[in-house]
Amino acid sequence: MTKPQETRRLIAENRKARFDYFIEERYEAGLALQGWEVKSMRAGRAQLQEAYVYLRGGEAFLIGAHLSPLVSVSTHITADPVRTRKLLLKRSELSGLIGAVERRGFTLVPLELYWKNGRAKLAVGLARGKKQHDKRATEKERDWARDKARLLRRG
Repeated sequence: MTKPQETRRLIAENRKARFDYFIEERYEAGLALQGWEVKSMRAGRAQLQEAYVYLRGGEAFLIGAHLSPLVSVSTHITADPVRTRKLLLKRSELSGLIGAVERRGFTLVPLELYWKNGRAKLAVGLARGKKQHDKRATEKERDWARDKARLLRRG
């Protein structure tokens, strides 16, 4: 019996994370969401720009992610667009992340929010911060790649 094909549809992406951090490892986490949040994510109203992941009491939380409530859905409740959401990770993954963050000086950064087989997932990166000169080097490489592509097209 063959395994059904995984479908992955992007909801939101944190592009700034790849510029500000070296991503060492990636983890996939589920999210504990309310109904109105799922509907607003289906409508594509999610942002990860200001978001970060925080470890507290052996659990991981997504803080600062903005999910804009739909006017037609959240009439009977007061929706908090930037509420703290719990991340669902395996116990072994969590203990490894806690060790890396507390002892080795890594940071947890949300990278992408996407649908996987009908469930909302968050790609979390175990990251180390870039220094200013690293950011400049990344920008130079990107500019050179753009110029090279332009020259190849023209020539």
